[in-house]
Amino acid sequence: MDILHQDQNIVIRHFLAEEKHLFCALFEDEEVTAYLPYRSPEQFAEMFEIALEDYTQGPFGRFGIFDAGNNDFIGMCLARNFADVSGQIEIGYTLSKKYWGKGIATEVSRALVKYCFFKTEENEVVAVTDLDNIGSQKVLEKVGFSRINNLKRSDGELAYYIVKRS
Repeated sequence: MDILHQDQNIVIRHFLAEEKHLFCALFEDEEVTAYLPYRSPEQFAEMFEIALEDYTQGPFGRFGIFDAGNNDFIGMCLARNFADVSGQIEIGYTLSKKYWGKGIATEVSRALVKYCFFKTEENEVVAVTDLDNIGSQKVLEKVGFSRINNLKRSDGELAYYIVKRS
C-alpha cells in the first residue's frame, strides 16, 4: 500500500480493492455530494475502479484519507492533471460529514499541495469549487491559494483557485 502522507492525525494512501464499499458509502449522503457533479452510485463505483487503475499510471489519482489513530475512513482526495489548463495540477477532497469542521480539509489540502510539488516540476496547483461552497473556499485560502477568477464550463461556473510553487 502506497502512502502519500502520514502524520499524527491522518494517513493519505492508495485505496485497496476491498475498500470500494467505503468509497461508495461516502457519496450516499446528499450533504456530502451537494457540490459534486456526480450523482449516481454507478458513477461512484466506476470512479473507484478508475482510481485503482490510475495507481499504475503515475503519481496522480484518487486516494483514501484515514484516521491515523483508529484507521477510520475519513474521505477521499485527489491530485491530477487539470483538464482545463495544461501544466496545472488540480487537487480536491470529499470528507465524511462527521469530519467536517475539524481542520482535516485544511490538513489534506496542505499535504496534497506539498505532494504535487514534490512529485512534479509544475509551478502551479489549482482547485475549483462550486460558487456556493464557501467552506471549501475558506480552506483553500487558509492553505495559501488565491482566487484568480471563475472558471466557466459548459455546465456552469466554478470558483478557481491557484497556489504557486514558492
